[in-house]
Amino acid sequence: MSKKKITLSEEELVLALKNREKIAVEALYDMYSASLFGVISRIVIDEATSEDVLQETFVKIWHSFPSYSADKGRLFTWMVNIARNLSIDKLRSKDFRNQNKNQELENNVTFIDEQRNTVYKPELLGIKDLVQKLKPEQKSILDLVYFKGYTHVEAADELGIPLGTIKTRLRMAIIELRKNFN
Repeated sequence: MSKKKITLSEEELVLALKNREKIAVEALYDMYSASLFGVISRIVIDEATSEDVLQETFVKIWHSFPSYSADKGRLFTWMVNIARNLSIDKLRSKDFRNQNKNQELENNVTFIDEQRNTVYKPELLGIKDLVQKLKPEQKSILDLVYFKGYTHVEAADELGIPLGTIKTRLRMAIIELRKNFN
């Protein structure tokens, strides 16, 4: 028998999180775990590590919630930034890099096969279609920064363009995407 998922409005969830209510943790996981896992797994790739980062994300959301301000943005955006930053931190960690270097060759085939079966499917949300409508130079930067975990400096180096251009094109891409959600 499966447990019924808890769904709260964003306002109810924010209030429950502020009051440190148990239902907030359950609702948070039920409502956002799949989306956050999708974001994390696009950056980290390894499923087991992505699951670890997802757990770290929920712990950090719980502990950092007093710093959340609805005036600065939506709850989901704030949580995605936490998930994304923890994912990038994990990729840059010495332990993670060493773990990947030491992976046995025979396990690589299984590893690659598992990666193609990812949970995150932006096309189901229509995001893939929206991103396809962006200018090519905006799409490439968005892909590097948000889906592959590059910093702005790394993206500038990768594409061979100035940092200011990266930031401007990324900002314009986000503004363009936001038009679809207002």
